[in-house]
Amino acid sequence: MFGIGGGEIVFIMFIVLLLFGADKVPEMARGMGKMMAQLKNATNDIKNEIQKGVEDNGFDQKTLSDLTSNITSEINKAKSNLLGDVPTTFSGISSTFASEISKAKTDILAETATKTEVTAPATAVEAEKVKEIPLAETALQTPHVKEVIEDIEGPIKRQG
Repeated sequence: MFGIGGGEIVFIMFIVLLLFGADKVPEMARGMGKMMAQLKNATNDIKNEIQKGVEDNGFDQKTLSDLTSNITSEINKAKSNLLGDVPTTFSGISSTFASEISKAKTDILAETATKTEVTAPATAVEAEKVKEIPLAETALQTPHVKEVIEDIEGPIKRQG
């Protein structure tokens, strides 16, 4: 009903019974019932008057449904004209963001790779392996760079 449960209704009825007494409660209920009936009759009369006015002006149920469907179709057309290109716009924006993030990621990797010292390989085989690894991958192997990259790729974090 109005978010009121059965126990709450019983409690309210108990309070009303205590306030007004057992003699007046039936009279009040009868008066409220008559008032509700009058309200229902008044709304039905208003509906009937509106329906008569509509029929007198030449509108019947079919004409009204045609009119509302025409209005709905015009609203949908206007909405599609206004919002028709939204998915392509958002996909373009997301691809732009993705490319900018990848550029920033490679720039950071390049900066940290130049700042990070790579220890000299002990053997010739290790030296060959180091030559085969690109500079960006070498930078990724340092813990500080991994932390920076995770901060860039992860959700927005609070600073401080």
